[in-house]
Amino acid sequence: MSSLAVRKARPAAGTTPGTAQGPPQRRRIALVPTVTLVIGALYCMLPVAWVVIAATKSGSELFSTFTFLPGSGFTENISDLNAYRDGVYWKWMGNSALYAGLGALLSTVVSAFSGYALAIYRFRGRETIFNVLLAGVLMPPVILAVPQYLLLAEANLTDSYLSVLLPLILSPYGVYLARIYAAAAVPSDVVEAGRMDGASEWRIFTRVALPMMVPGLVTVFLFQFVAVWNNFLLPYIMLSDDEKFPITLGLYTLLEQGANTPALYTLVITGALLAVVPLIALFLVIQRFWSLDLLSGAVKS
Repeated sequence: MSSLAVRKARPAAGTTPGTAQGPPQRRRIALVPTVTLVIGALYCMLPVAWVVIAATKSGSELFSTFTFLPGSGFTENISDLNAYRDGVYWKWMGNSALYAGLGALLSTVVSAFSGYALAIYRFRGRETIFNVLLAGVLMPPVILAVPQYLLLAEANLTDSYLSVLLPLILSPYGVYLARIYAAAAVPSDVVEAGRMDGASEWRIFTRVALPMMVPGLVTVFLFQFVAVWNNFLLPYIMLSDDEKFPITLGLYTLLEQGANTPALYTLVITGALLAVVPLIALFLVIQRFWSLDLLSGAVKS
């Protein structure tokens, strides 16, 4: 055998038999988490898909067969939902928008002040306050619902809009996020430079720190809005007048009545589908705003 043939038959230096199979093996291993995530996404989206399809079906179609084929009763379901008790559904939607919008806005403002103070200022008891807030993050809301009801009952505020709004103003998780983001996004050198220029603490916060904190505060607002919009236990305990119900509690009352009137089930499903639309729209709008803020911050830096 010639030396040329020996060189062709000999493996190249630094390689071992089977190395050529390495990349395909790595690709097969990398497919495992991808397939797992796809299965998890399908599992989570299956109830949403069922609600979308079920909202298009009439009462007879909904209870006759279980298929994922769209029905022919969507417009009729919307009409029946509008006509139910003179459009009380939209009253519930307006209440949810009030509770979630105003509650999330106030909570974001409080979180901005508190998070900035805990991140920038040095004072006695700062870490103790922060640890208490962390304990509040870990505490389930169900534990606080009854004490909050007793406190507001002493103030004669139950069965009012304030009974739902006031407990939502302070969000331990929102303060925690604002504190972490302020500590990372607002350099102490910038704050000191503002003080040396003679700017007041309020001016430093509103003109210097707050624009840097906007992406984090948008996240706080989004999380709080979704939490308040989906909140059920607090309104259930605080409210007795169904004219003040949010959409979650209103749909629950419809579901209870559906045990005696099965025709109301189609209204519950259609109402649940419509109740998701504002959350999707808000997420899309705020996500774009959040991305633009992050991009502008990167350009400025």
